[in-house]
Amino acid sequence: MSDRTTAISLNPLNRSRSWAGRARNGLREFSETSPSRFAILIFASLILIFTVLFSLPISSARGTVTGLADSLFTAVSVICVTGLSTVDMATHWSVFGHIVVFVGVQIGALGVLTLASILGLAVSRRLGLRARLIAASDTNPLRMHHGPVAEGQAVRLGEIGSLLVTVAISALVIEAALAALLFPRMLLDGIPVGEAVWYSFYYSAMAFTNTGFAPNAEGLAAFENDYFFLSVLMIGVFLGSIGFPIIYTLTRSLKAWKARRTNRTVNKVRWSVHVKLTLVTSALLIVAGAVLYIVLEFDNPKTFGQLNAADTVFQSFFLSVMTRSGGFSTINIPDLNGSSLLVTDMLMFIGGGSASTAGGIKVTTLAVLFLAAFAEARGVQDMESFGRRIPSDVLRLGVSVVLWGATTVAVSSILILQISKAPLDFVLFDVISAFATSGLTTGLTASLPDAGVYIMAATMFMGRVGTVTLAAALAASQRQQYFKRPEERPIVG
Repeated sequence: MSDRTTAISLNPLNRSRSWAGRARNGLREFSETSPSRFAILIFASLILIFTVLFSLPISSARGTVTGLADSLFTAVSVICVTGLSTVDMATHWSVFGHIVVFVGVQIGALGVLTLASILGLAVSRRLGLRARLIAASDTNPLRMHHGPVAEGQAVRLGEIGSLLVTVAISALVIEAALAALLFPRMLLDGIPVGEAVWYSFYYSAMAFTNTGFAPNAEGLAAFENDYFFLSVLMIGVFLGSIGFPIIYTLTRSLKAWKARRTNRTVNKVRWSVHVKLTLVTSALLIVAGAVLYIVLEFDNPKTFGQLNAADTVFQSFFLSVMTRSGGFSTINIPDLNGSSLLVTDMLMFIGGGSASTAGGIKVTTLAVLFLAAFAEARGVQDMESFGRRIPSDVLRLGVSVVLWGATTVAVSSILILQISKAPLDFVLFDVISAFATSGLTTGLTASLPDAGVYIMAATMFMGRVGTVTLAAALAASQRQQYFKRPEERPIVG
């Protein structure tokens, strides 16, 4: 070894660069090899960082340290865009704390793998195959198991770069548009200009990210009769809950329509089965939920009993949209009838669209299960929808999502029941709200002891990271099996 080579190897700066390079290469290899484990690692790291930030004295309005349980729970709720809280979010945090909340929900809403891919695209100006696969894992969990799957997708692998750009731009444009609609309305309500600007952007972000936090102490009570304001929130929640692949498809369709209006020749954008299933199922659930709330709550004096017919219909639709993950509410949830609480449990558990800011098992999962049931009832071997055949591995993944979700809810409910001794309907409601990252609450979560707070935080983490992602990471589901055992059919049903 020459003197020059020895000097370079002994130089502390070169050694640090070499260590940083090895660490960077190791992290990249880990992320490419197992996107599911990479997602869990990044989510956990972000939660740790935000827990530290929320515990700082500068984050609280009183300038004091926030306890570990409250800091951790808030960090998980923010990164998982849930909307549950153990403190008064409007009054407990300082300006710095609210900024941390605002930034955190933006990160959590986009999805960690999507955000990492966007940053990589911005830095390198290109997106390699491995990076496309990692980003694709955020849009379709099947790719975590098989890479680029064979059947048609809402977004194909070659379009991932365009999707990432759409994600970043659509989030900014939609939130800015919602804020622009809310701002003049707040001025008309007598809110000072400075507060109106902050409230507008805060509410627009919390609507699109499906989080449901409010910046003002009185929350939506100040706007419960302002139907324009509530309608804007509903639009924001719906756009956030349908999923970025749907927004991407709708954006392409709008561009193609505009091009045809100017007599330019463009290819027609084909809507995939995923897009159609998501939109149709979402619309059906919103209408069905509203009808059920009208029927179950029209004579409840604590909720809709004092309203006229038009107000009852609007408030029922608002509640139906918000239960799917929005988290906003104009009524006290404990005032709902027990039957309405159960309906809300089911709507929250279903959640929104895949690769969206919403939680739950996702509407396409529900649609696939019903398609399988209908096919079995008709004696048809294949599931079909909109002229396309849906492969059996999609059904297996859907069943896994439901079973792992139900198991998570059941275990958490048992533990919370034992700790709090609260009524089952309240415990089940808050646990499902945590798992589905809905944010609606009966008030139970804020009254839990630290042990219950930690359990609810773990439930939120499981719901946002995804039960399939966690199962794949723990079970190393990518291993191949090179043999098949003899077939035998157990009796089912």
